Amino acid sequence: MRSRVKWVEEMTFLGQSNSGHSVVMDGNGGEKAPSPMEMVLMAAGGCSSVDVVDGLKSAGQKITACEAQISSERREQAPRIFTSANLHFVVTGHDLDEALVEKVVADSLQKYCSVCLMLGEGVEMTHSYEVLKA
Repeated sequence: MRSRVKWVEEMTFLGQSNSGHSVVMDGNGGEKAPSPMEMVLMAAGGCSSVDVVDGLKSAGQKITACEAQISSERREQAPRIFTSANLHFVVTGHDLDEALVEKVVADSLQKYCSVCLMLGEGVEMTHSYEVLKA
């Protein structure tokens, strides 16, 4: 897998993926677009969401919505790496098996989500969930 990041102007950069997609990033803490660190959090939420939705659908669950709410802490001094992050999943559906939701969410962070597993090498990664009826 390959990607490129091009400087556009001032502190604006354009990331280009191997699959041909582009995303704007802002080095000024998110004035014009997400910052690179915000992109890391969104990547973790996106990667793990794929696992959660796919796992629940594969188990025959009637899921109607899934939202990952990611919160994190960063060091105050440079390098301002994440020190902890929590992915909280709000899963909505009809007659969802809460124990299965708990298992699928945990499995994503502990076994399947590539982004979370990479971050977990240096970041305390936790998860939580809630189930809502559709």
